[in-house]
Amino acid sequence: MLKAETLWEAHHEHIRRFVDHKTHFHPDAEDIVQNVFMKAFARVDDVKDDLKIRAWLYQIARNCIVDHYRKQKRTGELPDQLCFSDEYEEPDLTEEAVAGLKNVIRLLPDKYREALELSELSEMSQKELSEHLGISYSGAKSRVQRGRKMIKDMMTSCCAIEADRYGNIIDYRVMQEEPRLKRS
Repeated sequence: MLKAETLWEAHHEHIRRFVDHKTHFHPDAEDIVQNVFMKAFARVDDVKDDLKIRAWLYQIARNCIVDHYRKQKRTGELPDQLCFSDEYEEPDLTEEAVAGLKNVIRLLPDKYREALELSELSEMSQKELSEHLGISYSGAKSRVQRGRKMIKDMMTSCCAIEADRYGNIIDYRVMQEEPRLKRS
């Protein structure tokens, strides 16, 4: 069970930035953040999966922002910047994961590292990759697929990555410092 202080310490800064961004630094943003945590503290025992606490807080934040604007202007429309999708967003998570991914690529055996750097980072097609490396098209495809699998195995060996149904990263935590390449 999470304590209120732990919840606040772990998530206050992220929720505050989210509310500031969504309200365009509205003067009442800190009040909205306070409401988010008051609602969260009251219902934190209802959360069954601690790994989903962050997404749950973002949903509360979205609802508190909408509620705040509804109270201000009962008859008007909500501002356009408050149109939310069902997916919560925090762009820096993807950037962090990409940075981690670039560090992990360097740990791959040379032939897989080169194939992934050219196809994924330099956006070379697999057909062009096969010509560049002087191997068959199916060999290039296989090399990229094996490299991707190695990357996935290494990333999941050191990090907890949660994605939404579209593959967008919604949570990313490092569990240990160095990813490990599994030897088969």
